[in-house]
Amino acid sequence: MAREQLKGKNIVITGASGGIGAEIAKLCGASGANLILLARSIEKLKQLQTELQQKHQVRVDIYQVDVSDTDKVREVFSEIIAKIDYIDILVNNAGFGVFREAHEATMDEIKGMFEVNVVGLMACTSMVLPKMRERRFGHIINIASQAGKIATPKSSVYSATKHAVLGYTNSLRMELSDYNVLVTSVNPGPIATNFFNIADEKGTYVKNVQKFMLQPEYVAGKVVDSMLTKTREINLPRWMNMGSVVYVLFPRLFEKIGKKAFNKK
Repeated sequence: MAREQLKGKNIVITGASGGIGAEIAKLCGASGANLILLARSIEKLKQLQTELQQKHQVRVDIYQVDVSDTDKVREVFSEIIAKIDYIDILVNNAGFGVFREAHEATMDEIKGMFEVNVVGLMACTSMVLPKMRERRFGHIINIASQAGKIATPKSSVYSATKHAVLGYTNSLRMELSDYNVLVTSVNPGPIATNFFNIADEKGTYVKNVQKFMLQPEYVAGKVVDSMLTKTREINLPRWMNMGSVVYVLFPRLFEKIGKKAFNKK
């Protein structure tokens, strides 16, 4: 389904080589958007670029970048802006997680998750803010997680990064409200993607929650439908988001009852 409001818009997607990033790119391409795709895997980006150009005859530029490298982020975004002048929509999708108990997490893993999930997201956002504020137009979409609302065992570091993303996103929304720049957080539960190849090495978590897993195409559709609309948050699935409401109201009870249910990683 084409989204007419996206035709001709310049859309940057980080972490676009697979999962929901690639699915978002496909839907935006079908709507006639100009795509700028960023990821670490240039080969996967090249394949996606060819597919989208052949299928939809849209402009697709690709850049190899690890968002944890803030100097490279600055370099790439400067090149993008010099080429196309402005970015209409930024989707901060790049991220990863490792599920371990706090005492087992290495400092490299801790730093890595924060550098990609938080600092990298902020670095990308900071590069588009001046022009969006100047034009008084734009949309920043940050892919967070239900883990940013409900902390669970064995995801202390990952949950901390997503809490940070939500805090940043909520502040950013208020800062930009007078500039007509939209800010949306996306808080999905587990999605059936390669994310768990790293996060869940033993496959225990995937096995336990497989029947609840969201499909990347479904999540991507919800994200694309929200583009250039005043959607504050996207919470998927809805029943899981109800848990975060209960958590806020009755945290002690929730942690006591939910500990066993959530300790499936």
